[in-house]
Amino acid sequence: MNLFSLALAFFVIGACSASFASERSRVIVTSDGEIDDECSLVRFLLYANEWDIEGIITSSSQYHWQGHKWAGDDWAQPYLKAYAEVHPNLVKHDPRFPDAKFLQARTLLGNTKAEGEMEEVTAGSQRIVEVLLDQSDSRPIWLQAWGGTNTIARALKTIEEEHPSEMARVAKKIRLYLIWEQDKTYQEYVRPHWGKYQIPTIISDQFIAFFYHWKKYLPKKEQSYMVGSWMRANVLESHGPLCSLYKARKAGEKGYDDGDFRSEGDSPAFLHTIPTGLRSTESPNWGGWGGRFVWVRDNTWLDPVSEPGYEYPKGRWYTSSAWGRSRLRKNIPNDEELTDYLKPQSRWIAAIQNDFAGRADWCVKSFEEANHEPKVVLTHGPDINAKASGRVQLGVKATDPDGDKLTYRWWRYHEADTYDGDFAIQSSDKPNASFNVPVDAQNGDTIHIVCEVTDAGSPPITRYQRAVISVR
Repeated sequence: MNLFSLALAFFVIGACSASFASERSRVIVTSDGEIDDECSLVRFLLYANEWDIEGIITSSSQYHWQGHKWAGDDWAQPYLKAYAEVHPNLVKHDPRFPDAKFLQARTLLGNTKAEGEMEEVTAGSQRIVEVLLDQSDSRPIWLQAWGGTNTIARALKTIEEEHPSEMARVAKKIRLYLIWEQDKTYQEYVRPHWGKYQIPTIISDQFIAFFYHWKKYLPKKEQSYMVGSWMRANVLESHGPLCSLYKARKAGEKGYDDGDFRSEGDSPAFLHTIPTGLRSTESPNWGGWGGRFVWVRDNTWLDPVSEPGYEYPKGRWYTSSAWGRSRLRKNIPNDEELTDYLKPQSRWIAAIQNDFAGRADWCVKSFEEANHEPKVVLTHGPDINAKASGRVQLGVKATDPDGDKLTYRWWRYHEADTYDGDFAIQSSDKPNASFNVPVDAQNGDTIHIVCEVTDAGSPPITRYQRAVISVR
């Protein structure tokens, strides 16, 4: 098995084992408490029903540590307090929302004294150790680095020092999603000491579609879901104490209008694990609300770069080397190449933001007054074998808990395919669709077809199903 197959297998095996136990992912957040992390935490808490949250750990980064642009050790507390206030209403929409005491017990201080500090054993690092060593739950654990990886590295070092015989077993459970490499600990400790275990690792640069400079490169359609008029009406105003803490832009601030979306550069790390039906956790290359990535080397998946002759850097993927950030520094007006580079993330913004607005409503509205996502299931298996020139029949059954009318759109996720040709999907706006596998499709080619179902509620909410067709 080559390294690409090995890395992919870890993702697929993990996804399959998780689906047998539960559809819920296990997640641990590590965050440096930057202002956009605070914005991300508001959104994260509104999706707390979707995962088993094992930890919310404050860490440091190259940008933030104690004594340097520090938000405070207890920066998350106002958000947890506000969550406690809206929790009684949230559970009207889904009883799986954990109570604030549960989250509070898992909100801990990690390694924060300096950039990349990983020598001290902290409450946060020990919580990660506890979760990773636990043998009662075999599901994968998504370790998210919204800042640096130093607290994660400290936890892994503790396991290496104190439980070396457990390293291989622990490594099989880990899935890393890093928002850049915001310190050196992944390169200087994790790769040298844990690299042989091929821990599946996504390192994102596409998140810049969702961070401070969105007005510079997002298409106008996507920007319409981030401007102040939309944010005020759908999130910031009259949506309870949690949403009121969201730190949107102020009028005249760096060219922004009052209420403009500020930044949530870290949100893709958890958007990736929301169970939307896109099956994004099965492979980084499949794409979803957290972006789409390509295998570069070993266990590492980075952003697709279309520049001819481009070579990915051997070391860190971060602000000084990542393609999008480097391109952004060139300040090219109406930079279409940068806009295209961010499409794997930005293509979902309308659906993501409308979903956010729906969750904001859950804070203050009754079940009958609010909108909820449609339930969509395939009427056949998610994986289909087909012959070249054969006909593939596709179908979903969708229901809406609010009785809203549903619209359907079947489309091909070409970027996730291995087949390069073109074909048409018949009845693409119906629950049942079909297409002919092209005659030139080769054995082993894959074709990804997504069914997108959107309700007519306010705001409109979308869910999906993906069928993967393999040519045999």
